[in-house]
Amino acid sequence: MTANEQLIHQFYTAFQQKDYKTMQDSYAENAVFNDSVFRNLDAKQTRAMWQMLISRSGDMTLTFGNIRAAGNKVTAYWEAHYTFTATGKKVINKINAEFEIEDGKIVKHTDSFDFYKWAKQAFGAGGFLLGWTNSFKEKVRQTAKKN
Repeated sequence: MTANEQLIHQFYTAFQQKDYKTMQDSYAENAVFNDSVFRNLDAKQTRAMWQMLISRSGDMTLTFGNIRAAGNKVTAYWEAHYTFTATGKKVINKINAEFEIEDGKIVKHTDSFDFYKWAKQAFGAGGFLLGWTNSFKEKVRQTAKKN
């Protein structure tokens, strides 16, 4: 396992253990995070996001694997099973992650998942009816960023 693969393995192991401090320490000061909900977060915002998500994770379980490095880029797959606190609905989110590493720290982290599939699980009928719309996506983004 390369050093970059080890960093990502350590990151997801900390995630499984709900150790947001180790996750936060994995990011460089100039890091950027993106996914379907959280857009263009800087390092400070990314660290706060993980702390918020872990603090609210309750029954969350996480699996990860398929960590592969090519130079300073690393890809991984992870799955989170949890109850979405806003609605009490069970969610299984399947995520492909891409990382760029510099000097042993994450400088770019992009998670990709099917937002509509997630919204249907997290919001039930409302997500089914509106989860595909940009206005619904934007409302979820604004609420998440506020939290």
